[in-house]
Amino acid sequence: MQMYPAIDLRAGRCVRLQQGDYAIETVYGDDPVAVAVDFAVQGAEWIHVVDLDAAKSGESVNLDVIAAICAAVPGALVQTGGGVRSLSAAAERIERGVSRVVVGSAAVSDPSLVTDIALAFPGRVAVGLDVRGREVAVHGWIEGTGVDLIDLVAHFAASGASALVVTQIAVDGMLSGPDLALYAELLAASALPVVASGGVGTLDDLRALAALEGPHGERLIGAIVGKAIYEQRFGVAEGVLACRP
Repeated sequence: MQMYPAIDLRAGRCVRLQQGDYAIETVYGDDPVAVAVDFAVQGAEWIHVVDLDAAKSGESVNLDVIAAICAAVPGALVQTGGGVRSLSAAAERIERGVSRVVVGSAAVSDPSLVTDIALAFPGRVAVGLDVRGREVAVHGWIEGTGVDLIDLVAHFAASGASALVVTQIAVDGMLSGPDLALYAELLAASALPVVASGGVGTLDDLRALAALEGPHGERLIGAIVGKAIYEQRFGVAEGVLACRP
């Protein structure tokens, strides 16, 4: 399992939201490129970047910052989401150096978009699903869909997506521990690799995620970590080691 240290961008700054609430924002720095370089120097092989402005408006406000991050960390891969609502939005990020785009709400409303991106850029698109409990939520976690996560993931098995990125809203930004039961269910139910997101507060949380195993030996491929790093609960280098068997 890989650790994906997270950079959330808003107005060009590195921030974190609590449970996705734009009104509960903590600013951690004005130089997200320097943050990304530090993550890479400490051994991160993937960096997860979210454009919060684009997620809200649909406009690629932070595209230049994302491109600068990609250029600054040639030894790491960059995964980015937020506002990817069209093939052109995915293309402009991939053309600027992004290794994998994450399609969230748009994938739920229009699953064919995932297939279109996968056909244009094989292996370069993931589906981002946010859940409250087991219910999938969309549009910045505001709207519930009434759809159960396990029922939905089956629809993406043949979509061409390379991974699922699944966030448990209830614990995101809370440092209270991940929803291990949710990811155990996903490993049993999903034909796609899974990246976990939300709740990691300690190295033991990472070890617990890395230890999860599906019925046929399936393991999580990644865990996204944000607030725990910024609040100095542990460093990226320590987290990278904790993810190893």
